[in-house]
Amino acid sequence: MSTPALAAGRALAADYAELTKPRITLMVVLTTLVGFVVGTPGSVPVAPLLAALVGTGLVAAGASTLNMLLEREIDARMFRTRNRPLPAGRLRPADALGFGLILTAGGLAVLAWLSGPLAAAVALLTWGSYLFVYTPLKTRTSLSTVVGAFPGALPPVIGWAAARAALEPGAFVLFAIMFLWQIPHFLAIAWIYREDYARGGLPMLPVLDPDGHLTGRQAVANSFALLLVSLTPAAAGLAGVAYVAAAALLGAGLTGVAAHAAVRRTQKAARALFLASLAYLPLLSAVLLLDRP
Repeated sequence: MSTPALAAGRALAADYAELTKPRITLMVVLTTLVGFVVGTPGSVPVAPLLAALVGTGLVAAGASTLNMLLEREIDARMFRTRNRPLPAGRLRPADALGFGLILTAGGLAVLAWLSGPLAAAVALLTWGSYLFVYTPLKTRTSLSTVVGAFPGALPPVIGWAAARAALEPGAFVLFAIMFLWQIPHFLAIAWIYREDYARGGLPMLPVLDPDGHLTGRQAVANSFALLLVSLTPAAAGLAGVAYVAAAALLGAGLTGVAAHAAVRRTQKAARALFLASLAYLPLLSAVLLLDRP
């Protein structure tokens, strides 16, 4: 194969990969892993774990691809997204539609066959609520962030369902942690890019709240609620004392950064909150996995 053809093939592959939002898909896979491992009593079976991760990852990649398809006109109006494959014209909408449906169908098939119908059903609920509830609401209400936190919090529930073939209190504890974590995380993103969101016609809370007072209060309130809820895995028998200490420390740190952002209300403070939220989730997850009974 000639060098130009090889370069073109790599560029095309990169465009298809970009449709899957790799960083979001990776986060989905990691939180699914947490749900599976925490939900597994004793040693973790490798093959079922891999099946749950692959199936969920494919469904998440399919959802992201179809989300980019639905939002291609919005993306074209925003500086940070206008060079994505669809608004830039490097891929056709039909390409994204076919690719997204194949990924979704493949992921659901893997889950239904190897992880059980319950895990597949939760994954389908995640996919459907993300695309057909959250995505259209983004152009209509600032509450879309809260709505979007629902599908975003379901991956650990998929992992739990794959491990236990049941939905038990522990799964909902993990759901609550993920749900609350997303609010300050996405408020920070919307704060940083609020001018771009306004350009795209997305009424995110920081767009409607130019002085940042309400945004700051919401970030602090949800960070503090996350601190409290993050302690409940110990009460549910999912973790020990070391986890409680780490969760309290991490939650206090995130709440402190959120409070600083609420007081300062600057791009720098919002970026600090974004980075703190990025560090919080993998650190909390690691401690939870290390300190499980």
